[in-house]
Amino acid sequence: MKTTKTVRSAEESANGARDRQGGQRLRRRLRRADLRAVPEVRRALREFLSRWGKPGGAETAELLTSELVTNALVHTDSDAVLTATVGPRGLRVEVRDFLGRKPSLRPSNADERTHRDDTHGRGLVLVESLADEWGVRAHRVGKSVWFELNGGAA
Repeated sequence: MKTTKTVRSAEESANGARDRQGGQRLRRRLRRADLRAVPEVRRALREFLSRWGKPGGAETAELLTSELVTNALVHTDSDAVLTATVGPRGLRVEVRDFLGRKPSLRPSNADERTHRDDTHGRGLVLVESLADEWGVRAHRVGKSVWFELNGGAA
């Protein structure tokens, strides 16, 4: 079994590597509840897109990635893995966590929200409205929440 240091090194060395479809890939392992990772991921994604895509289109990608990363770190009690891939079809960002419960969209009706939801729970609504495609993929352990931007950010 690999140690955490070995896993982290392998994932970090994959930054800028080609994926199976010929695109470029960024991977980051996110530590459980480490919200300092959110701005670090945004910075890494911005740099990644400036090398492989159009830097001017990175704002939407950064916003949506922040939402997925924050959700994974706040709503699960596990590490997470971010993978961003730029390929011929555009940008795909996937955040995998190790909790099987699927995320759900929060109701937009103010009467249905609790006070806590006034500042929480809108992330997936943003993803749904700004991404060209998005979804949730179940794994044997956990799930991946992903979005795609076709052309604008890549």
